[in-house]
Amino acid sequence: MIKAIAVDDEPVALDIIRIHAAKVDFVDLKETFSSARQALDFLANEYIELVFLDINMPDMSGLELASLTPPGVQIIFTTAHALYAVAGFDMAITDFLLKPINYQRFLQACTLAQIRTNAQTQFDKNSFFVKDSYKWVKIDLLKLLYIKAEDNYLSLAEPGKQTLVRMTMQEIMKKLPGNFLRVHKSYIVNTMLIDDLESYKLSICGATIPVAKPFMEDLKKALAI
Repeated sequence: MIKAIAVDDEPVALDIIRIHAAKVDFVDLKETFSSARQALDFLANEYIELVFLDINMPDMSGLELASLTPPGVQIIFTTAHALYAVAGFDMAITDFLLKPINYQRFLQACTLAQIRTNAQTQFDKNSFFVKDSYKWVKIDLLKLLYIKAEDNYLSLAEPGKQTLVRMTMQEIMKKLPGNFLRVHKSYIVNTMLIDDLESYKLSICGATIPVAKPFMEDLKKALAI
């Protein structure tokens, strides 16, 4: 599922996007906003992959908001003014929808976003970006040791580095390759970097990680023991 939001100062336009998005089984429209600044605040704290974005808005233009979105977030501009198309495509957006938006054209744009999302997953296998406070941090999958759940946050541990992000275990697992395995309700580990396994705990780069009994069999299979 592609997690999306829509931003438009016209309520009718947001209603149309809601109706269309409900028909696309691979798009999850999480929120809609009539204010670009409110949308920007939301993007700073939530994991979103796609933004349906009007261009001509009073508090902040869609072009301005697009330039401030996190790395990797796709933009589909929605506007009644075709003259904005050139500026939009200069920003390497995913697509441009001219109002009034019909469903078939909306589905075409969503499909293009899905293709780009899948391609990004295939070609960027060694790293991804996460939001840590007010900055975006690159996580190197070749160095990522383990992930620990802490209340509503996840702590991503690399050698000499801890990155705290607001994500769920389910969301982070979608970004991880097969060598990452959940071994406890609060821990995911990089099985390729495990040093040893003893009883119901393992060691990885000097850290001791508990292993819950329900996950032990899968861990042994991953380690071929």
